[in-house]
Amino acid sequence: MARKVAGVLAALVVWVAVATLAGVILRAAWPAYARVADAMTFTLPMMIVRLSIGAVATLAAGWVAALITRRFRLALLPGIVLLLGFIPQHILLWEKFPIWYHVTFLCSLLPLALLGGRMADASP
Repeated sequence: MARKVAGVLAALVVWVAVATLAGVILRAAWPAYARVADAMTFTLPMMIVRLSIGAVATLAAGWVAALITRRFRLALLPGIVLLLGFIPQHILLWEKFPIWYHVTFLCSLLPLALLGGRMADASP
C-alpha cells in the first residue's frame, strides 16, 4: 500500500514539475504566448502546445508511477487523480477554451497515464 501511495504522489509531483518547467520555458521562448497567458486568449498553435505539454507531463507521471509501484496498471491511479482534479478547473475555464480543447485534455489523461506506465513496464 505504501508503494502505491508513494507512486501516486511522486507521479503527481512529476506532473506538476514537468508542466511548470515547460510553461516557464514556453513563456520565455514565445513572447506572444507570454503576452496572452494571463488572459488565456491563446491561438490554435498555443493551445496545441499546451495540450502537448499536458500529454508529456501525463506520460511522465504514468511512467514514474509504474516505476515506483512496479505495476504498469497502477499508472492509471495518478491519471484518475488528475482527471478528478482537472474537471472542476475546466468547468471554471469552460468559456476560455473551445470544447475540443477540454475534451482532448480530459479524455487523454487516463490513456496517456496508462501508456506512460506501459513504457516503464517495457523498460529494461
